Amino acid sequence: MKKITASTLAALTMAGSSLAVAPSAFADDMGPGHAGGDVFTTTLNPVPTNNVTGSGTARIHLEGNKATVTVDVKGLLAGVPHAQHIHIDGQGRCPTAADAGVHNGKKSMSTSDGMKAYGMIGTSLTTSGDNTPASALAVDRFPTGSAFHYERTQTVTDDVVKSIRANNSAIVVHGIDYDGSGKFTNVLGASELDPKLPQVATAPALCGVMRTQMSGGVAAGSGGTQGLQHTGLMSAGAAAIAVGGAGFLVARRRKASGRA
Repeated sequence: MKKITASTLAALTMAGSSLAVAPSAFADDMGPGHAGGDVFTTTLNPVPTNNVTGSGTARIHLEGNKATVTVDVKGLLAGVPHAQHIHIDGQGRCPTAADAGVHNGKKSMSTSDGMKAYGMIGTSLTTSGDNTPASALAVDRFPTGSAFHYERTQTVTDDVVKSIRANNSAIVVHGIDYDGSGKFTNVLGASELDPKLPQVATAPALCGVMRTQMSGGVAAGSGGTQGLQHTGLMSAGAAAIAVGGAGFLVARRRKASGRA
């Protein structure tokens, strides 16, 4: 078989005063690189049926249409390029085994099989140059190797911004070693995206749905406290409860002693 190579408030006054919203107090809680934008994160997990054991994480710092995208992965096939993209307008999930098809007689997940779950390509996470869907298979401008760190600040389109903010985008890293041969082979036949490439070169390896990152590392919708977008909110809320609780206890004590 032929081997293919190619590259993230409050101000409480004295007891009895109300909780005041002070937007400028956000700054201390937003952390480095967070001020002026929003952060979205995910864990990249193996795509089922594709015999992948790798893992990774991804982060997007979004400010307007400027996105600083960071991807860290390990455990992928060495010595080959791994195409990676921000997928949008799908069902806001990564594919399950039920989404897989049969390719060259073997159950596996192709990029097209997974699109119902994660959607179409919105941004190609290339290392340089064009980052539009037109560069989806620009194998000479994607990271190479079993482990890599990718970081690039780039302009993304309005529809990509909309999907990211709606928690309906996913980062997908491609390129699998389906048969354990240590190289890209034709075990799954030709890619439906480009017949000149083997299916294993374009098949999804890792996937993670981007979620709003809360201060303290909790992603909205992932079991964290939703709606409290900064630690200042949680601290202020806790302080308000403490103030209110103290007032309640004083009132109870006065009532018990017969004083108004």
